Amino acid sequence: MSAFIDQHRDRFGVEPICRELEVSASAYWARKTRPPSARTVRDGFLLGEIRRVHAESSGVYGQWKVWRQLNREGISVARCTVERLMRKHGIEGLQKGKTRRTTIRSSVPIPATDLVRRNFTAKRPDQLWVADFTYIRTWEGWSYLAIVLDVHTRRIVGWKLANHMRQSLVSDAFEMALVNRQKYGQGGMIAHSDNGTQYTSYEYTKRLVDAGITPSRGRTGTALDNAMAESVISTIKTELSKREVWRTRLQLELALVVYIGWYNTHRLHRSLEGRTPHEVLVEYNDQQATVQSTTGGHD
Repeated sequence: MSAFIDQHRDRFGVEPICRELEVSASAYWARKTRPPSARTVRDGFLLGEIRRVHAESSGVYGQWKVWRQLNREGISVARCTVERLMRKHGIEGLQKGKTRRTTIRSSVPIPATDLVRRNFTAKRPDQLWVADFTYIRTWEGWSYLAIVLDVHTRRIVGWKLANHMRQSLVSDAFEMALVNRQKYGQGGMIAHSDNGTQYTSYEYTKRLVDAGITPSRGRTGTALDNAMAESVISTIKTELSKREVWRTRLQLELALVVYIGWYNTHRLHRSLEGRTPHEVLVEYNDQQATVQSTTGGHD
């Protein structure tokens, strides 16, 4: 009501408008001169912080992650308050869209058992990796992005962007993951993927075995069998590639360097109880270093 009066007061005057609306002019003036309430002041402060956190995530974070990040920074606020302010002011995170499948079954695949069976959990880094790849459009044509994700930390440990989806695309991403392998927990390890031709090839399977890693594969056409990898692919496309059509593959690759660095070190994850992949990794390595020091390096 006050906003309506403010909008038309210069033309009609406050008292005539109040008479027509059957409201108190004195109450209107009291509201205009009364100092803002404590809630209004705090809402103004919180709104500024919400906009900052949302902007720092490049518009990626929705209500839950904004609320979590504010509390991580020592700004104590209820989740319902963040939801109310973001909804009122039209501040939204990115929403995932549909994707198309790139999995093509090989006519002569190298067989592998599904060792994961949709149980995407791991007690340590480098116990279970999941892999997948997708397409991203640029002005130069389609590009293809392969990723390898560590299940325990949710880090993207390997990735590769190319203008093709041949077997070398996924192998190059795997080689990067091997370089990023941690020094702790070098026990049994599984690399899980779908049954696409790239992952069932002799070359890829042999490289896994040579590295002491057991291959595992879900069924073709069953997204849930590789759900975690597909979820990360969907997140990348939502938070990065669906917001802009890149002119060149080089520009896209540079953007991926920045994004994946942010994803691994700063992005909050619900599945990690609001922590970042880097924090989970550091926590595990610190625990292992303590164990090593107290046992003198012996198990």
